[in-house]
Amino acid sequence: MKPTLLIVNGPNLNLTGRREPEVYGTRTMDEIIAATRAAMHGRAVVEHFQSNHEGDIIDCLHTHGFGAVDGIILNAGAYTHTSLAIADAVAAVSVPVVEVHMSRTAAREQVRRHSFIAPVCAGTIAGFGHDVYRLAAEALLALVPARG
Repeated sequence: MKPTLLIVNGPNLNLTGRREPEVYGTRTMDEIIAATRAAMHGRAVVEHFQSNHEGDIIDCLHTHGFGAVDGIILNAGAYTHTSLAIADAVAAVSVPVVEVHMSRTAAREQVRRHSFIAPVCAGTIAGFGHDVYRLAAEALLALVPARG
């Protein structure tokens, strides 16, 4: 059986394509998710969850992070830089989590240069626009065995 990967997007990522297109591009999140699914060429099932609420993101990680999916791609948005609670949830789950950011956070404002989540993730991919989701999916496929 194909592995299942879950993309979890945090606050304001529902506005991708309209919000700061000079930073995040003009593709909508629906288009980015569709492109990520297509790039898997049937090698994985890609699901998606988005919330602007910290607790909903934590609940999603708890629900899926103990084997309901094989890996998680997490773009926690601004919660990356503020949420110990999300970092604790990532540390608690048993499936690998890859942190992603479309922008190059290391080159942005000082507050965006620190991630509470990065130390508890399998890896971080940042700065490659919408391709970060595809790159993270490829990385997770290398980490997780096929189900079956």
